[in-house]
Amino acid sequence: MSLVTRVMVLGGSGTGKSWLAMRLAALAGLPAYHMDQLSWMPGFVHRSTGELDALTREIHAQEHWIIEGGHYETMHERAARAHLLIWVDPSRPVQVARVAWRSLRYHNRTRPGMGEGCRETFGWHTLDAMAYARTSRQFHRDRATEVIAAAGPRLALAHIRSGWQARRFLRRCAPVPRTRGFLLRP
Repeated sequence: MSLVTRVMVLGGSGTGKSWLAMRLAALAGLPAYHMDQLSWMPGFVHRSTGELDALTREIHAQEHWIIEGGHYETMHERAARAHLLIWVDPSRPVQVARVAWRSLRYHNRTRPGMGEGCRETFGWHTLDAMAYARTSRQFHRDRATEVIAAAGPRLALAHIRSGWQARRFLRRCAPVPRTRGFLLRP
């Protein structure tokens, strides 16, 4: 077992990436970076690709991180530095339901992992977000399989398809006292 200090978490909208990244960060003492926080400025104003490239490169150049989310422009660079890739990939109905639930749960608030000043709203926007989760699922699955294939066996992989598997995975992560990171038990 090697010490894991750099983790990529991939998956589509509503898969549970933020939830998993936040729990893993708390357990292992690693900083968690959420692509939605990096991408969106107040009022859902999107950063330019160049700005986002620079931000992600600055983060993945560090020794300790969990980066969850897409921004596929720099994904292969992150994969080259990561020790572990976690692919969160629940069924389509679960994914769509999670989008609806978070929209309701965080209505009129900024949800964890989202850019400051980007408030969730439960309403017509929710239907759009649910449709996006449903229709973009294959796109995100294709990107995940692409980065996994390109990284090869050097990059450890955890493919998580349910909430039960996510909780089981977290139980396998053993924090190391007085250091950042964790060991992944078999």
